[in-house]
Amino acid sequence: MTPEELATLTLLRRARDMIDRDYALPLDVPTIAQKAFMSPAHFSRKFRAAYGETPYNYLMTRRIERAAALLRAGTSVTDACMAVGATSLGSFSSRFTEIMGETPSAYRAREHSAVEAMPSCFARFATRPLRSPAVVGPANNNNLVQDKASRNEEAVRRAAR
Repeated sequence: MTPEELATLTLLRRARDMIDRDYALPLDVPTIAQKAFMSPAHFSRKFRAAYGETPYNYLMTRRIERAAALLRAGTSVTDACMAVGATSLGSFSSRFTEIMGETPSAYRAREHSAVEAMPSCFARFATRPLRSPAVVGPANNNNLVQDKASRNEEAVRRAAR
């Protein structure tokens, strides 16, 4: 790997870390790209090549992942929506349903005892939502499903110790 490629990956990792840290703030691709010293289009292409999804999809997945954790803890759907930086309850519910496969209310009402007993560091890893094949793309979907299955098995195995 060339020094330029390493520098680009470092900038992309910093941008991804910023998304992970500031997901509840009003973020958009131009703002994130500016922090990575790239144009929005170039940043989006490089981010997708490095992480397999667009920066916006990564941000939304992170928000939904955090909202799911809040819903498991008993937070209301509206409060979870606002806590993760979503401004529209309707858009939040649509995106949550797209990513998680069920409505936020149904997710909140469902039993989550196995995850509650799991340490939070493993719960985040084991419950990270996978995007639907239409969003991820057919080439990456099989690897993602296998990765999630192996992550889930590993998290459950470690939590059982």
